[in-house]
Amino acid sequence: MQFDLLLDPFGARWTEVRDAAAAAVDAGFAGLWTYDHLDGRVYDAPSVLECWTVLSALAVAVPGVTLGPLVLNVQNRHPGVLATMAATLQEVSGGRLLLGLGAGAGPGTTYAREQEAVGRTVDPDRVRRAQVERCVEEVRQLWQRPGFLAPDPPPPFVIGVLGPKMAELAGRVGDGFNTSATHPRLHELVEIARDAHARSGRDPDRFLVTVHTAFDERWLAADSAARTGLATIGPDRLILDMSPRYDRRRIVEAGHLLPG
Repeated sequence: MQFDLLLDPFGARWTEVRDAAAAAVDAGFAGLWTYDHLDGRVYDAPSVLECWTVLSALAVAVPGVTLGPLVLNVQNRHPGVLATMAATLQEVSGGRLLLGLGAGAGPGTTYAREQEAVGRTVDPDRVRRAQVERCVEEVRQLWQRPGFLAPDPPPPFVIGVLGPKMAELAGRVGDGFNTSATHPRLHELVEIARDAHARSGRDPDRFLVTVHTAFDERWLAADSAARTGLATIGPDRLILDMSPRYDRRRIVEAGHLLPG
């Protein structure tokens, strides 16, 4: 299992993200992620940095680590634009992108207000799942069309999952998934996704399982109860979320706990 750091962009400045990312790389973290949001008010922040711009800057500022959005809202990016965005970042980063995708805000959720603010609809779950599936299919098709930049290698689609239906979709059309490390149905979701991946004719052992949780050094201790519980599902990546202002001292100290 590899250990990554997510830098929460709500209320942050670019220089803070850049410096925390550099500290994380020096500490030995294997990857860097950030959230995809547009309106800082959904977390009572004055603003929020745009995800893809930050990842593009990090691709140059911190070479050598995996980069990913956790997760891109497919409502806000047309598949044709996303196909070239992802292929471009894959080239700029030298093949380090994990392409996180998600269904966006559901009705009645905190995040619905930002979709409404930019003129996007807030659709029921069934529609949102279909949008994710269609986005993955269209992006893959466009990567094969003349005139469109083809990523080398194609980045894995890591689909954000909250429930069984999205887990099945992630396994069937995606290359991996992400969910909370403390999800009460974590084992069930992993099993559903891997089974769907196998039924689609692909190797379930190659399905990428990533989980995220709040930054807490206890997750870095191999003999902790938290880590013991995770071991039974065999995740590929554990992503620790850190909010601004990022505590670089804790990042450095966490590096001493990472596996050698």
